[in-house]
Amino acid sequence: MLDWLNNICWLTDSYKVSHYRQYPPGTERVYSYFEARQGAQFPEVVFFGLQYFLQSYLAGSVVTPEKIEAADSLLCSHFGASVFHRTGWEHVLKRHGGRLPIVIRAAPEGTVVPPGNVLMTVENTDPDSFWLTNYLETLLVQVWYASTVATQSRAMKGVITRALAETGDPSLIDFKLHDFGFRGVTCPEQAALGAAAHLVNFRGTDTLPGLLLARKFYGCEMAGFSIPAAEHSPITSWGEAHEVDAMRNMLTQYPSGLVACVSDSFDVFRACSEYWGGILKETVIARDGVLVVRPDSGDPPQIVVEVLKRLGDAFGCTTNSKGFRVLHPKVRVIQGDGIDFMMLGKILNAMRDAGWSADNIAFGSGGGLLQKMNRDTQRFAFKCLSVVVNGAERDVFKRPVTDGSKKSKAGRLKLVRQSNGELQTVREDEHPELQNELVEVFRDGELVRRWSFEEIRQRAKSLPNN
Repeated sequence: MLDWLNNICWLTDSYKVSHYRQYPPGTERVYSYFEARQGAQFPEVVFFGLQYFLQSYLAGSVVTPEKIEAADSLLCSHFGASVFHRTGWEHVLKRHGGRLPIVIRAAPEGTVVPPGNVLMTVENTDPDSFWLTNYLETLLVQVWYASTVATQSRAMKGVITRALAETGDPSLIDFKLHDFGFRGVTCPEQAALGAAAHLVNFRGTDTLPGLLLARKFYGCEMAGFSIPAAEHSPITSWGEAHEVDAMRNMLTQYPSGLVACVSDSFDVFRACSEYWGGILKETVIARDGVLVVRPDSGDPPQIVVEVLKRLGDAFGCTTNSKGFRVLHPKVRVIQGDGIDFMMLGKILNAMRDAGWSADNIAFGSGGGLLQKMNRDTQRFAFKCLSVVVNGAERDVFKRPVTDGSKKSKAGRLKLVRQSNGELQTVREDEHPELQNELVEVFRDGELVRRWSFEEIRQRAKSLPNN
C-alpha cells in the first residue's frame, strides 16, 4: 500500500464524506450487506479477498491525529467548504484508540455462493459512529475483483476438467491454466489480488505478487509454481537463420524438467516439423524432461490443432483408453495467446473433433484471466438493510420502478445451508434450526478469524455449474 494513499479517512468516494449529516436524526446503527446480484455472468461466486483488505486497510489503529488533519485539509480544499466529519473521526480516535468500531460477518473465503445471496454484512458497534458503515463501502466493495477472478478462473477450470474427463486424465487439472497476467493489469496490487485469486483454483503462475499475497495474508508458503520459459526477445536475438540454435540452447541450458519455448517467432510450422521434430528430435527425446512448445499467433483453435498434428507426425503418438491421441511423453503444447473463458471451449472442442486429448495442452492467460472483467460481471453491490433510529429498528431497501433487478434486500440477514446443500439468504429470525454460515471476521479493529489458503482451496474445489 502506498504511504501517501494509506489514510482510511479518504479511502472513500468524495460524496460519502457528507453523508453523516444525511441520515435521520437519532440514527444509532447502520447495517449493510454485500452480494452478487441475480443476473451475473457466472451462476456461482467464489468469495475471496476480504482478509487482505481487512488486514491491509482496516485492522489496528488506523486513525491517527495526522491522518485526520491531512484529510481535513484535503477535503476542505476539495469541497471548498468544511464538509469533513472531523468530530466523528476524532471520536473514533479518542474513544477507540483509532480502531474502527465496526463488526463484519462474512461467508468463509472460498465458499461457492449462488448470486443473489449475502456474502458479508457490516454494521457499526458504536452508535456515535453509525455513519462509518457505508463510509467503508467504497473500499470493501473492491473485494469484487478478487472474487470475480476466482469465480472466472474456477469456471475456466470447469471447462478444462470436463474436456479432460471426456478425452483424457482429469487429475492433470492443477497445472492446465497458467497465469500470464501481470503486465496486463493496472498496478502491482491488482496483480497480487488477481494472481492469488487464480491460485485458489490452479497451481501455475508467472505473476509473482500473487505468491507474496498468499504467503503474507493467507499463510501459504508457496501457492504456485513455474518453469523456465522463453519469450520472443531471447529467441529472435539469435536471428532467423539461427532460430534452431536458440532452440537447441533452451534444451542444453535446461537439461532436465519442464521447459517451454515460444516457437512462432518466424514460422511455427517449420519449427514443429523441421526443428523440434527434425534437427532437435533426438535431443528432445533423450532429454530428462518435457519440452512444451508454445505457438503465440494466429487463430488459436486452428493453430493448436495443426501444431499437434505436426508434432504427432514427427514424434509419434498413442491412443488412450478414451480413443483420443496423446503426443509422445517428451512433448506437450501450451497456448498462451488469446485465452479467455470463451476461447478455451473453442480450442478444446477443435482438439476433440480432431481426435486429440486435452492431456496434450496447457493454457496461459493474461488479460482474459485478470483484466477482462468489471464489477458488473458478477453484479456486485453493497446496500443498507436496516437502521436503528431512536432505539427503533426499521428495514431499509430500494425498489426502483425502472429496474427490478436492482431491488435490494431488507432487514437483518443470515446465510443458511438447506438440507440439499444449497445456500440461501433468509432473515435473521427465520429458520432458527439452521446455522448462519456468515462468520464474524472483524470487530472493533481486530481480525478475529483468519482463513488459510488451503482451507479456501478446499471450499472452492467442487466442479462449477457452468
